[in-house]
Amino acid sequence: MNDDVQGPVATELTKRLEAALAPSDMLLQNESHQHAGHAGHDGSGESHFAVTIVSDAFSGLNRLQRQRLVFQAVGDLMQQRVHALRIQAVAPGEA
Repeated sequence: MNDDVQGPVATELTKRLEAALAPSDMLLQNESHQHAGHAGHDGSGESHFAVTIVSDAFSGLNRLQRQRLVFQAVGDLMQQRVHALRIQAVAPGEA
């Protein structure tokens, strides 16, 4: 489901999202290189991510509810290892 290079943080993000949301499609991209020198960039090369995720779990939910589900799935990684996560969460059949 991912085309991006997988480091340990990206691998854990993928694992947690797949376990919690059973996506039919998902693309996790590491955007850390775009934030070098900015706040939150810790030099690890895995601090900023973007995820596009398609899951039945998002059906009937608004954007905020979908983002909350994603953050719940990611859990403590947001406080410990990930500075930023850009989310595009859609239900199957949505553009």
